Amino acid sequence: MHKVYLISGLGADSRLFKNIKLPAECEVTLVDWHIPASDDTLTTYAQTIVKQYNIQNNSTVIGVSLGGMISVEIAKQVNLDKIILISSIKTDSEAPWYFKFFRNMPVYKAIPGKLMTHVGFLIKPMFGKMAPDDLALFKSMLRNSSPIFLKWAMQAVLHWQNTVKIPNLYHIIGDKDLVFPHQNIKNPTAVIKDGTHIMVFDKADEINTLLAGILK
Repeated sequence: MHKVYLISGLGADSRLFKNIKLPAECEVTLVDWHIPASDDTLTTYAQTIVKQYNIQNNSTVIGVSLGGMISVEIAKQVNLDKIILISSIKTDSEAPWYFKFFRNMPVYKAIPGKLMTHVGFLIKPMFGKMAPDDLALFKSMLRNSSPIFLKWAMQAVLHWQNTVKIPNLYHIIGDKDLVFPHQNIKNPTAVIKDGTHIMVFDKADEINTLLAGILK
């Protein structure tokens, strides 16, 4: 069995992958977020995940959004068979313009912790239109997120730096992704037509076909 680890995005959990179906020969592990240390970076956080889940050489890691950035950091520590990014970025040069803005104006720091998990109405427009069931799940995942983790992750993501080119990396992006615009992505493996940042929900069939081809 080929070991595959799935890592979700910021404000999400493993339920994000409810429509993702991998080939039968894959042994799938869903990675859960843990509370970071105050001085953690994405690099050190990835080190903890590697140890916690015993991610070994020749495994495959699939990451969505923040999970993709964590996956890149894992790939710098473990010789992965494949790394697959969905709705994410692989280097800081692919980051959108607003990253610099929020580094200089970290307004998220002023949001009280209790409100961090109830700002879905603010970020939903960036994520794209969702079916009612998916929207309900999106709100549930955000409400169940740790405010401590959310604030740390925003800081860590905005200050993430990576210029290392990872071998065996596959990059899937949507052409309607407003969080990580596909125009910024260098040499994507596939660009999903009408795919938004949350396309793992409504474009799962296309993504599953791509994943099956990559993993076989």
